[in-house]
Amino acid sequence: MNSPAHLPLVELTRGNLVESIHYGSIAVAESGGGIKTYGDTGTPFFLRSSAKPIQTLALLEHDGARIFDLTLKEIAIICSSHSGTDEHVAVLQELHKKIGIREADLQCGVHPPYDKNTQEQLYLRGEKPTPLRHNCSGKHTGMLALAKILDAPLENYLSIEHPVQQIILQTFSEICDILKNEIKLGIDGCSAPVFAIPLINAAMGFARLAEPTMFSPTRAKAGRLVYQAMTKNAELVAGPERFDTAFMKAMQERAMSKIGAEGYLAIAIPGLRENPQRQGVGITIKISDGDLEHRAAPVAALEVLRIMGILESAETSSLASFNHRDLKNWRGITIGSIRPSRQLSMHFG
Repeated sequence: MNSPAHLPLVELTRGNLVESIHYGSIAVAESGGGIKTYGDTGTPFFLRSSAKPIQTLALLEHDGARIFDLTLKEIAIICSSHSGTDEHVAVLQELHKKIGIREADLQCGVHPPYDKNTQEQLYLRGEKPTPLRHNCSGKHTGMLALAKILDAPLENYLSIEHPVQQIILQTFSEICDILKNEIKLGIDGCSAPVFAIPLINAAMGFARLAEPTMFSPTRAKAGRLVYQAMTKNAELVAGPERFDTAFMKAMQERAMSKIGAEGYLAIAIPGLRENPQRQGVGITIKISDGDLEHRAAPVAALEVLRIMGILESAETSSLASFNHRDLKNWRGITIGSIRPSRQLSMHFG
């Protein structure tokens, strides 16, 4: 992506020289309307899996939690990009029983589990991955659940014309304050529709998700359920050694995180009850080169949170492996560092 408006976010040094730079953009929004931007926050970017918490609202607003007696763990797995561990699969299997669907109904496809230990165990047991191991199987399960509520066909639940996708699209439009016809559509890696909107709108959507008091009681309740489910069950949202899980565990329910493919990251932070002036905050980040190893977006996010006074020292320590840190070679020799760019720190400082 060659957008001239992207700015330096994260640097990698070798010795005393900057060897590589990740460019990108950041939007920070308050639920009441305040916005701070850095880089290209007006061009539509696909949220990819970062959209899952908002997509899940559609099911909950249609009384899905009551109809299927959903637990917070089950709501978390619907919002997740899970690592395909046995724990993740067990939650999904129970959820399928409640909804009355089969694994064969999932149209997400199959890929090896993200968790390497699980990959090895499957190999040793002579098992092949199934759709339940797919990181998006929770989202697809939620979509099928909504189809059951609507008495809509399951066979084409991924079609953008399907009632499930139209309801999700309308919900996404309202949460992020953008007209439906301004949302750019694509097809995600799991074959579901995926949305592209400006970072500004996405950040506002996550700020409102963190502090949904402006919405109807039904939507506000759904928003709180999503937030509680994800932050209380961080291990189900991603998995071992992954940023979303580590971040939400470190923050102890003070913030919600959802990474998306191709360098997207969204964070939601509720207002402080002891400080009524503090509004909900949404942060969205896009790394222009796709950040395939997810090494840049966490560094940028943690720097912004540090400057905003949201990240405390204990949390910084527990997230050291995702933060500004030394880089070592295969012999363990320090050869450089990965760090926020000076421009980023100065802008938000």
